[in-house]
This record gives sequence, structure tokens and C-alpha cells, in this order.
Amino acid sequence: MENPVTLTLDTTVKPEVTAFFDPATNTISYVVKDPDSKACAIVDSVMDIDYAAGRITYDHADEIIAYVTSHGLKVEWLIETHVHADHLSAAPYIQEKVGGKLGIGDKITVVQDTFGKIFNEGTEFQRDGSQFDRLFKDGDTYTIGGMTATAIHTPGHTPACMTHVIGDAAFVGDTLFMPDGGSARADFPGGDAGVLYDSIQKVLALPDETRLFMCHDYGPNGRNIAWETTVADEKAHNIHVGGGKTKAEFVKFRTERDATLALPKLIIPSLQVNMRAGELPPADESGRHFLKVPINAL
Repeated sequence: MENPVTLTLDTTVKPEVTAFFDPATNTISYVVKDPDSKACAIVDSVMDIDYAAGRITYDHADEIIAYVTSHGLKVEWLIETHVHADHLSAAPYIQEKVGGKLGIGDKITVVQDTFGKIFNEGTEFQRDGSQFDRLFKDGDTYTIGGMTATAIHTPGHTPACMTHVIGDAAFVGDTLFMPDGGSARADFPGGDAGVLYDSIQKVLALPDETRLFMCHDYGPNGRNIAWETTVADEKAHNIHVGGGKTKAEFVKFRTERDATLALPKLIIPSLQVNMRAGELPPADESGRHFLKVPINAL
């Protein structure tokens, strides 16, 4: 486990959080607004893809853009909590329309190196994170208007996963799900169930009243989709780590569970696009873009 970062959190700061649910990928994107200004950040946006037809559209992103513009907001940051394997990022599209700097954890370079090889990207694909405007290290801070945000490295699901703490709110990516959803898988390249358990403990060490915002929800047992809970609720009720479950118990369960899971249906296009900060692979001489399908590589 990494050395803990000392956090100075002001839970009296309460960002205004607006959620946008994408039913095609069960992803929740967020507009996070400074309550004292028009400044905001957008977290984990989604680009729409009809995979079978090879067609990309931007309905989900346009909904966020319409919200931002209609409320007169200034986008300062476009945050990716990690390199998603189940949806494609719309960050470059949104950036072109409304601005903002694109940020991700600095371990993106590990992900780029791993999947650059899997997809045989060649030397022209830069593996230094230069596709992003900011690479966050554990404990780095940035501002959204008058709010200070802190990026906490929470790997395990992927090496580049970060939790972003903004006032009394934390955006956990896939580090945690809602209490009845448990936790995300840890069997992707670079994932590790034991590391994920340690990362979850970092999140659960935040003040009990901290609001936690999920990146995904699947409505377990038929309940309505939900995306907000608290540290206290997770500690008490999370079915995978709550109630004092040990690291050994978690690793055993998570490893056995992951062995039964199919790969996400959008993993191949998602990784190729998201490791490029949401950009499609370079076009060929005719201007067409292509995605690769590696055989027996994932």
C-alpha cells in the first residue's frame, strides 16, 4: 500500500453536483459546480457508439453541453477518473465546444504502455500521457473556481484510477459501487484485488459525511438506478468491504467473482479511444478511422 497522503479537507465546501445517467453503458457523468461562482468540472463524460454499425454520436455529451451553456457555466476541468473499459470518453468533443483542461492520473502511462502493446500501436502512439493536459500524482490539488480538489491514487481496478475529493464530495470512479453493488472487478491487466482493497480503505478513511459519487450503477435486485451514498453508509453496508470485512476475505471473493465475469462489450473500442484521451485512432490516407480487434490478447 502506498504511503498515505495527508489531506486537508474542508467539508463545509459543498459543490453542486448534477448527474447525467447513460443507460447504454450504465455510466454516470457529473457536472461539479463551485457554489460561489460559475466555475465547474465535468467528470467521466460518455461518447455514444453503435459498435455493430461503427457509428459514433454525441447525444450524451450534447446533453451535458446544453446544461453547461444554459446555466452559463465555465468549464475549467474535464476529469477522467481512469481509463474506462466500458464506455468511450467524450472529453475532446466537449473540450472543443466549451473548453476546460483534460486531466487523468499519471499512471495513465502504465495503461498506455500495456495496451499500446496489446493493440500493436507502434512507435507513433505516444505512451507518455501527453494526450492529456494534466497528469495527477497522488495528493495533487487543482482548483475549480474557489474550490480546491485533491486527486487520490486509488488503483486496483486499473493502475491509473484516481478518486477526486472536492469539498464534501468524492468522485470514486470504479473504486467502489453503491453499498448493494459492492466493488468493481480487479482482473484487467494491471488490476489487483489486494491493491483495490487498500484503495477502498483510503476512500473509507474520508469523513463519514463525505458524499460519494459512483461512475456506474446497475440497479441490483431491480432497484432504481442510484449514484450517491456516503462514507458512513459504505463502511456499514457495502456488501464486499463493509462491516469490517478483511482484506483476505475481499481478495478471495473478488478473485473468484472476477473469474466468472465476461469482458465488457465495449472494452476493445473503449481502451483504444480512452488511452488516447478520447480521440479516435489516427485516420488513414482516405480520412477513415479504424479500430483494431486483437485476437486472443485480452
